[in-house]
Amino acid sequence: MAITFRQLEIFIAVAETQQVTRASKKLLLTQSAVSMALGELENQLGGPLFDRHGRSLLLNDRGRYLLPLSKAILHQVANIETILTEQQDTVAGVLEIVASSTIGNYVLPYLIGAFMRLHPEAHINMLVVNTMTAEKLVATGQADLGFVEGDINVDSLVATSWFEDELGIIVSANHKLADRATFIIPDDLKETSWVMREEGSGTAEIFTKKLGRYASLLKVVTKTGHTEAIKKAVESGVGAACLSMLTVCREAEEGWLKILPIEGMDMSRQLWIIQHKDKIITRLMAEFLRFCEVVAENHLGRECLSSPWKLQSLLAKSKLDKDLSSPTSK
Repeated sequence: MAITFRQLEIFIAVAETQQVTRASKKLLLTQSAVSMALGELENQLGGPLFDRHGRSLLLNDRGRYLLPLSKAILHQVANIETILTEQQDTVAGVLEIVASSTIGNYVLPYLIGAFMRLHPEAHINMLVVNTMTAEKLVATGQADLGFVEGDINVDSLVATSWFEDELGIIVSANHKLADRATFIIPDDLKETSWVMREEGSGTAEIFTKKLGRYASLLKVVTKTGHTEAIKKAVESGVGAACLSMLTVCREAEEGWLKILPIEGMDMSRQLWIIQHKDKIITRLMAEFLRFCEVVAENHLGRECLSSPWKLQSLLAKSKLDKDLSSPTSK
């Protein structure tokens, strides 16, 4: 009996979850179906693929050899299905994208909304995670595209520069530094308590790299996995934080938070679009990438992304609606 794609899919799920129970929930199958498929695969390959450690199934040497091959095979099958089933005369389909926190919460929602109004048959689903998780999801084929602000550390991914963002120090309106025009390093760093993002956050990684040897002076009093939680903590007086300017436009306008540029330090950072190097570019993917590229080229980034109304206004003024809705030459 030949090995089936379903068997490989089940094998990958068990390898990633380390349990038949978790794999069955992930695949929406019964535990017996997962166990049977895994057993058949091991029989066909002449031996076990896992070592049992209590209730966990851990890959042995044979399983570790098979795992990347299985993922590559299923990735190619998905590409074949995409090529043979895609409609070439319309921008339609479902695009799965993943974005790190800043981009996913404050940049892409407005862009996705504008794009889907241009192409009613296109549907874009977005998952917001940190940069490290975004890399993993794109690398394993669970997401078609990723939008991140951190460095890329996975060989199977290619990264395309998008536009530059800028980081700043935020403090509450009542903070002792609120009346200052800039944040001075290392003097102010020593006297400040910090609210930080979790490990794996692109913003936190870039901030500590920018600080260099002064990063050891950071007095972190709390960590959280969401930018909104950080803003609320800072607003309540817990401490200062380093965030993208894109995330605090409204709070700064209302006077709830004060943004302090760091004196003498370039706090700009590059935002990236990532994809698997073997990923087939579909019509929908190509059109959405083109849309994002045109937005960046027309300098709509920082100026418009704090508000959907500003974005729509600038799109209309720059005639991007007309340009982007016209067919592209293939």
